[in-house]
Amino acid sequence: MASVIYVQTNGVEAPRRSATPIYLASTAAAMDCEVGIYFTIDGCTLLEKGVAESFIVPKHDGTGAPLSTFITQALDLGVEFYVCQPSLDLHGLKHDDLIDGVRMIGGAAFNDMALEADQVICF
Repeated sequence: MASVIYVQTNGVEAPRRSATPIYLASTAAAMDCEVGIYFTIDGCTLLEKGVAESFIVPKHDGTGAPLSTFITQALDLGVEFYVCQPSLDLHGLKHDDLIDGVRMIGGAAFNDMALEADQVICF
């Protein structure tokens, strides 16, 4: 089974860049890949409880869908969500502030995952 790690560095400050890694991870999981998303730098802001339901991912025609739609789909398909502990500190967040299903890891754990993955894709 192929494995892919997506690295999400963008958060609520970049709505147009928020859903793509989650969407691609869901697609890879549907293709029977082992998939994880590592939320770091500003990416962790997307995982704060309540944000995904009110955060609209824009489309070119002015419409959009809540980010929670993409997150729920990814988790249902088995995508693993990881968050960078120092990034939480950067934003004054704690693990309890995040949605369910997110695992907090540090740099060494991420590097181990990256070394074992077939592909690491950064956003």
